[in-house]
Amino acid sequence: MGIDFHNEKNRNTYSTRKADDSWVKVIKDLVQFDNISKALDIGCGGGIYSKAISEMGVASVTGVDFSEEILKGARDNCREFQNISFKQGDALHTSLESNDYNLLLERALIHHINDLQKCFEEAYRLLKDKGIYIVQDRTPEDCLLKGNDSHIRGYFFELFPQLIEKETKRRYNSQFVIKTLSEVGFREIQEVQLWETRKVYKNKEQLLKDLSERTGRSILHELDDKELNLLINYIDKAISTENNIVERDRWTIWKAVK
Repeated sequence: MGIDFHNEKNRNTYSTRKADDSWVKVIKDLVQFDNISKALDIGCGGGIYSKAISEMGVASVTGVDFSEEILKGARDNCREFQNISFKQGDALHTSLESNDYNLLLERALIHHINDLQKCFEEAYRLLKDKGIYIVQDRTPEDCLLKGNDSHIRGYFFELFPQLIEKETKRRYNSQFVIKTLSEVGFREIQEVQLWETRKVYKNKEQLLKDLSERTGRSILHELDDKELNLLINYIDKAISTENNIVERDRWTIWKAVK
C-alpha cells in the first residue's frame, strides 16, 4: 500500500501540527539565526517547519515538496506568512539557484530517498559557503524503541512485527549518513538525538482518533483498515493514562557546514 502523497485526501495530513518547543530549542542550539537570512525547507510537507523557521527570524523561507497536493495544504497553512513561498520540486533536482541559501532543512525526508549521495550533493550545491545543512530523520535504532505512554510509535511494531523490515529497510544508520556527508564535502558534522514532542492530546480519545485518520504517519498506510482497528484497540489497552497524553518521537539530527 503506502501513502499516496499526490492524493487530494492527504493534502492536510502534514499541516495540522505546530513545531514543538523541544525542536525549536535544539535547532537554535545548532544554528545562529542572526546570520541566517535565506532558508530552504526541502520535503516541507504541510509547511509546519517552514513556519517555525520563519518565526525564528529568517527573512525569506522557501519550501519545496514533490507533491502539489501537499503544497496546497502548505500554502493554506502558511497563508499569513508573506515571507514563505513554496515550489514543487524533487530533492535531487530542485532547479533552484546555486550557492543561494544560508540554511537548508531536510526533516523526515531522507528515508524517502534512494540515492543519499545525490540528495546531499544537491544540498551542497544550493548552500552558500559556510551554509548550514540540517538533516533530521530516524535511524533504525530510533524506530524500534519500545512503546510506552509517550512513545506511541513503538506499539506499531510490537503488534505488527512485519512492519519492522519495512521501517528499518528505508532508514539510514548514522554512520552512513555521516560518511556520505563527508564524502560530498560537508565539514563540522555533528549528531544529536532528540525526543521531539509530536503532539499533546487532552485525552486518549483524541489520540485514537488521530491514529484512525493516519494523520502524518506514513507507516500506518501500510496497514489496511482492519489492521488499523486492531492497532487502535491494542494501544487503547496498552496506554495507562486517560488524559494529557504527551506523544514523543525519537529522532537523530545531523548538522553539517559547507
